[in-house]
Amino acid sequence: MNFEVAITCAVTGAGDTVDKHPAIPVTPKQIAEAAIEAAKAGATVAHCHVRDPETGKGSRDVALYREVVERIREADTDVIINLTAGMGGDLEIGPGENPMEFGQDGTDLVGPLERLAHIEELLPEICTVDCGSLNFGDGNSIYVSTPDMMRTGLKRIQELGVKPELEIFDTGNLWFANVVNQEGLLDSPPLFQLCTGIPYGAPADVATLMAMVNQVPAGANWSAFAIGRMQLPFVAQAALLGGNCRVGLEDNLYLEKGVYASNGSLVERAREILERMGAKIMTPERCREKWQLTKRG
Repeated sequence: MNFEVAITCAVTGAGDTVDKHPAIPVTPKQIAEAAIEAAKAGATVAHCHVRDPETGKGSRDVALYREVVERIREADTDVIINLTAGMGGDLEIGPGENPMEFGQDGTDLVGPLERLAHIEELLPEICTVDCGSLNFGDGNSIYVSTPDMMRTGLKRIQELGVKPELEIFDTGNLWFANVVNQEGLLDSPPLFQLCTGIPYGAPADVATLMAMVNQVPAGANWSAFAIGRMQLPFVAQAALLGGNCRVGLEDNLYLEKGVYASNGSLVERAREILERMGAKIMTPERCREKWQLTKRG
């Protein structure tokens, strides 16, 4: 078991959740306030996407990221900033016998360096890299992240001095993560995030998680999470297997059946679970030391 656990709070994603919860953070102010709320509740790391304030849909707008980061850095509450670098990989295949007629509403596909525009400017301590392509749910939507794309992006992230968190959605993703680690594209210690329950990646069950944990390289720092109702059980499971955990409204909207969660309440619940297991929650300062992060701002 890991007795010194970092809690990451993923405060808002890019998914279609705005109409499913009364208080999904949408504007830069709301997203920054959610990150600060999570930190005050005990989160070590705040993982942030941004959304178009008018539509609520996920965005790659650097100006929106800039406002979020500036607001967090100006706050009197310390938290490690982790920005997604996964936006720009969506491809909606055309219907039936016309797969090349890509859907305009569901396609946002750009190159690996364009996906890093906000990372280049804002230099967060951590940025996430989705470590492989994936059939993203039912229908014709896929997420595209090829080996060439990932190597190009990881090389640039390494040059910037930002720590990449490799988002692992399946065992093949983990295989590739180990390859780029061996190739020297990840500075030591590498940071892996084992993502479970996302259709159609790794299912959220103990056997699958254990199989993935057994393939994490020696000396790596890793976290794990599950979406939906399995989010809080996986807080305990990740710690038991020696890792860190992630909660937040990106992955789960409910504290319990019929009760909407907030980012703060999910962090508080995760903290209670871990502390009752005898674990201590890592402070941002301690986590920077252990994960070898460079604080900026």
